[in-house]
Amino acid sequence: MTFSSLGLSERSLKALDHAGFEAPTPIQARAIPPAMQGKDVIGCAATGTGKTAAFLLPVLERLAHGHKAHGPRALVLAPTRELALQIGEEAQRFGREHGVRCAVVIGGVGMHPQIEAFRAGVPLIIATPGRLNDHLDSGSARLDAVEVLVLDEADRMLDMGFKPQLDRILAKVKKPRQTLLFSATMAGEVAAFAGRHLHDPVRVEVARSGTTSERAHQQVYLVGQEEKLALLETLLAEDELTTLVFTRTKRRADRVAKGLARAGHKVAVIHADRSQGQRRAALEGFKDGTYRVLVATDIAARGIDVAEIGHVINFDLPHVAEDYVHRIGRTARAEASGRASSFAAPDEHGLLQGIEKLTRRSVERAAVPRHSEKFKSAAARGAMGQGQRPRQAGRDRNGRTAGATQARGKLLGSWKPRRRR
Repeated sequence: MTFSSLGLSERSLKALDHAGFEAPTPIQARAIPPAMQGKDVIGCAATGTGKTAAFLLPVLERLAHGHKAHGPRALVLAPTRELALQIGEEAQRFGREHGVRCAVVIGGVGMHPQIEAFRAGVPLIIATPGRLNDHLDSGSARLDAVEVLVLDEADRMLDMGFKPQLDRILAKVKKPRQTLLFSATMAGEVAAFAGRHLHDPVRVEVARSGTTSERAHQQVYLVGQEEKLALLETLLAEDELTTLVFTRTKRRADRVAKGLARAGHKVAVIHADRSQGQRRAALEGFKDGTYRVLVATDIAARGIDVAEIGHVINFDLPHVAEDYVHRIGRTARAEASGRASSFAAPDEHGLLQGIEKLTRRSVERAAVPRHSEKFKSAAARGAMGQGQRPRQAGRDRNGRTAGATQARGKLLGSWKPRRRR
């Protein structure tokens, strides 16, 4: 199948050609035609399969050929700033041929340029729910001219607690409207949400919900929490692949990044406490090779558009099994292949079982390289950094041999305090 067979205009075909797109992906081939016909669409496909172009191309066609109105005629909602910026870049690239302007409305930056975009009547708005609600509260945004609404990564928005904001936004968008909902997973809450807000949608599912990329080589290491940093350094020493490391908390991300920096790695960190400028600098540095390693919380799981991430490492397993799909979806994008490694401490084995249940596959167990010199030196360096004395093989925390410890235990065990008479 070719893009020309999907009913796209010559301008869209020209934009695709300039962008280097040769043939539609399965989600694009199946979602674009009904979207071009004005139907509601539910698109379910694994991360990295081309969902962005699948909804942007029909939206831009509609904006280019429909009637003019003052105010946004299309609204795209995304869960994170990074994903919104990524969609905005694609919208500018494809919209240039159509002469369609767009604006990105996100937190972490000043509101004045966004207010000006609403006043100017920019036809396409890409926004995060929180910041858009700020504009609704202040009266700087109106959504009554919106004809088409796109919910990208809808499951993630619901997971992040955006349902009240989404309900308020959808109440401001007129009916009837065209609604396109795209997601990598289709859990019960997303299905219920779609049932309330979409009208007779065409369902397009190119992979079952919870399906991970077949081109990502997945493996899990069963390790102790205190061994994770040493294992991470050991894996980084095996190759020169660009590596995205996921941690569960912001504080943990900072600690891991500092540990890698001390070991000589070029590393950046991204999480919700970083300013928008810091987050942008980290992402740009990761893209251009300034940083080989990016340590992130799940805020980056769906907003990183890097052509080739060779290795994704789950330093901590996610509490929500669906997030595992999104995390490893950052590697093996499009036709590329990649590695996905996970570290599972004893208290995370239940999370691992949940991931395997969702993905309907057992993750390959990999041997922890405890006998490698790299692992030993990294573990010793980590112990010293925490003020501990590194243990020698066959010795306890005080440096005694097992035999000496046993003899000392017997000696102490045989001593009894003298009773006073």
